[in-house]
Amino acid sequence: MTVRSARADDVGLIRELVVELADYEQAADQVRTSVDDLHRALFGEQPRVHALIAEDGYGTPVGFALWFLTFSTWEGVHGIYLEDLYVRPAARGQGLGRALLAELAGIAVARGYARVDWQVLAWNTPAIEVYRALGGTAMEDWLPYRLTGEPLARLAATRTGVTG
Repeated sequence: MTVRSARADDVGLIRELVVELADYEQAADQVRTSVDDLHRALFGEQPRVHALIAEDGYGTPVGFALWFLTFSTWEGVHGIYLEDLYVRPAARGQGLGRALLAELAGIAVARGYARVDWQVLAWNTPAIEVYRALGGTAMEDWLPYRLTGEPLARLAATRTGVTG
């Protein structure tokens, strides 16, 4: 098995894997991203998103990790936020998810980043067990929040016109 950086010709595959992940998470109807959206994000003029591809022993892509940089004011350095990690069911149990996480950890350490963060659905016991076995800790005192849709637009409409 290998883990490599995604290439421009992987974008269609990445979209397929995103849809498979969303289906696994019982939210396939919520996927809005297109191949073009992903191509712009990953390989556009100023990419802000990065991806890794996991391949099985035959060189067949069977998983991915999509990530971007964060910044910790407490640490004073960047970190990695793992947006998505997915390995196709037939390829699970071979260490590919661990290999993707190990590559992200390697990137973080090599670049002097402080941490790798991610979220997991509370019912995804197999993933939670893997994360715990690797030394990951649940941030139980922290609750994820999201502002989207109408509330996002409503708040944006209250801007005071700060510039710069």
